[in-house]
Amino acid sequence: MDLFDRINADIKAAMLARDKVRLEALRGIKKEFLEAKTAKGADGTLTDEAATRVLVKMAKQRRESAAIYTEQSRPELAEAELAEAAVIEEYLPRQLTDEELTAELRKIIAEVGATSAKEMGRVMGVASKALAGRADGRAISAKVKELLS
Repeated sequence: MDLFDRINADIKAAMLARDKVRLEALRGIKKEFLEAKTAKGADGTLTDEAATRVLVKMAKQRRESAAIYTEQSRPELAEAELAEAAVIEEYLPRQLTDEELTAELRKIIAEVGATSAKEMGRVMGVASKALAGRADGRAISAKVKELLS
């Protein structure tokens, strides 16, 4: 079962369970998936890789919104955003730990043959694709800088 079908099945389960927060998050995911399927240049299908990119973007948006709401002293809105982010993150691959990220990046740096910070762009290009959905872009960038300097 691909991610899109799994979301549809979970929407039905959330409706039966009357879980409003989960249902709202799942409907948001389905909306984004449908938009990605029908976007200009799309071929009407949605691969799991593309779906993962959509989910990463959605989770990041929810966390950023929650941070803004917290800054503006709106904890109830921040809680709602974080609850949706938690539902979205259930469908993402397990995130790499700091040690796992370092090990993966060392392999990539060895493959690319990078030796200095000047070659960070080449490493980031490969690392971003290889670690998509499993690590945050900022974390990858910071770790690559650390390893190359």
